[in-house]
Formats: sequence, C-alpha cells, structure tokens
Amino acid sequence: MPPAQRLPTMADVAERAGVSVSTVSRTLRGLSTVSDDARTRVEAAARELSFVISRQASSLVTGKTGTVAVLAPTLGSWFVGQVLRGLSEILRDAGLDLKVYSVGDLTERAAFFDRLPARRNADALLVVSFDLTEAEFARLDGLGVPVVYVSQHAPGRASVYVEDIAAARAGTRYLRGLGHRRIAFVRAAPDSGFTCSSRTRLFGYREALAEAAVPYDEELVVSTSRGRRATAEAVGRLLCLADPPTAVFAETDEIAMEVLWVLRSSGIDVPDRVSVLGFDDHDHAEWLDLTTIAQPAAEVGRAAGTLARTLIGDPSADPARHVVLPTHLIPRGTTGPVREAQGREDPAREEPTWEKPTWEEDGSSV
Repeated sequence: MPPAQRLPTMADVAERAGVSVSTVSRTLRGLSTVSDDARTRVEAAARELSFVISRQASSLVTGKTGTVAVLAPTLGSWFVGQVLRGLSEILRDAGLDLKVYSVGDLTERAAFFDRLPARRNADALLVVSFDLTEAEFARLDGLGVPVVYVSQHAPGRASVYVEDIAAARAGTRYLRGLGHRRIAFVRAAPDSGFTCSSRTRLFGYREALAEAAVPYDEELVVSTSRGRRATAEAVGRLLCLADPPTAVFAETDEIAMEVLWVLRSSGIDVPDRVSVLGFDDHDHAEWLDLTTIAQPAAEVGRAAGTLARTLIGDPSADPARHVVLPTHLIPRGTTGPVREAQGREDPAREEPTWEKPTWEEDGSSV
C-alpha cells in the first residue's frame, strides 16, 4: 500500500512562488494589498500544487465562511430543485459554497431551530417555501446573518416570491371565463411543509369566487400527500359529490399531473368532462399539454442568490428588500369550456322512476 501523500501547505506555495507566506495568504483571500506580479506567481504556484486555502482558515481572518445555507421542507419537489439550480449558478460565480438543510419531519424541524447550525456555518440563510411559526421567525431574526425568505412574502424581512394570491385569482378567473362554476381546489397536505403557498393560493382562489358571486364550498377543497394513491382518494371524494366539479385547480403541476392520471385512468375525459389547471410550468407540463400558471422557479433562485450576495457584501443594504417576480397563464389542452348538458343538468334527459317495493311478512318481495 503506497504511503499517504503529504498535502501541500501555504509554505510550499510561498517557496515555489518566491514570496512570503503572508503574501500567499493575502492573495488567496482576495485582498488588494498584493502586486499583480506576486498575485500571478502565487495563483500559478497554487494551481501547480493543487493547493486551496481552507474555508475554516480563511474564516478565522475574514469572519466569513464562504458558504450560503438553504433550509427547505423537502428536496423531492420540482420547484425546490429549480430554485437550487438557479441559486447555485449565482453562488458558483461568486465563489460561494452551498449547504442544504432538508427538514422533513417535526423532530428534525425542532432540532434545527434548537441548534440553528447555520449560525456558525454560513454567511446567509435562504428559507425556501417553509411555513414558519412566529417563534421560528424570531429564532431566525436572531441568527446573526442575513436571512432571505424564498417563495413567500415575509413582511419586514428580505423576500423573493411571486404574487401567489394574484396568480391563483387569475387562474380561477380563467376557469370562470370558460363557464365553470363548480371549481375544485386540490392542495398539498398540511404536513407537506408547503402550506405557506397553499394558504396564499387558496386565498386567491376564494377571492376570485367571491368576486364572481360563486359561493365557496368547503367540499370542493381537498388535500393530498405525495403519491397517486392519496391523489386518487382526493379526486374520488370530489367525484362522489352530489354536484361534482367541472374543473380542478391544482396547487402545483405535480399535483395536477397526478389528477390527470387519476381522471384518465377512470375514463373521465379531460377537458370535455373535467378541466384541469396547474401551477408552476413544470418541465413535463408542455409534454402533457397541461394548462398552467407559469412561475420562473430557477429565476426565483437566481434572484434569491443575488439578494443574499448583496446582503453579505454590503452591511448597509436594506435587510427587508422584496423582489417580486411575474407569473403568467399558459392555456393548453387540459382546459376547455364547461359542457352545458351533463347528466342531471340536461333537461332533455329522462330520469328513471322508482317504485318502493312491497314486502311480505317473511321478507320476500312480491
């Protein structure tokens, strides 16, 4: 077994570059008190020796870790993945590392807010689509580093988001314009961690119904956890209503895709019998011809990363700055005008007549 190779040190870089160790340190930390010639020689020597100054060593001098942390309720969401993609592009260009904390259950959540590991290990924290209590907000307010709230409007705190209420209101208006009055809303289960967007999008849905004088019906609002079975049960509850919906507004495209699968597997034509509207513009939405409200998920991540960089680099920057990004409706083939005559609503359809059976004393029919 070959002996372990000794890692190069700052002294090795200094010797090869012909400068002092302090010059190497200042160069690799990006300080301006180094001549161009010395900087060129140090950088060349560091590359030849594959030497990189450690984040820990640098942080002792600069007070910065060179890391941005992210707190998210799940990593299995398309939206979170797109946000992280956009965020990583901005951080990579700035030479910053990305550290992700995925808090998937109540025990992990309590442990995170008890220990606040980002306090010592990051220069900023981005909280993505996480529904927080007032106590949790207070804990993050005392974190000691900039906190940016992503995909939610956090009053008095740095935030990057789309106007979920206005977007959901526009989507519901679109379905109303197609003649639908019985519009269901399928949302993520409360334990999904995304209830912040759930509440705001549901609010926009309710506002649009109210402005059209359509009564809000709690039976038309159902929740589903991830997975086709849970969505099938939710859709089943809607279809079993005495007056079932003619349109379904799904909180996310991922939920909308599962709704489409359930309806089509059940032989229910989309959009002739039921229209389906999603929210996101998921990568697969166009393939499935899904009507959706598009939000720029990757751009949300890029905007959040840019705001975090600003707050890290400029202590005088507004810590409560808000960045609001646009949404727009993309009509596709899963929505259409409501069908005028559907079963019981068709006046020409003859309803069957039933006669109450008579029974003999022994229980047999006559």
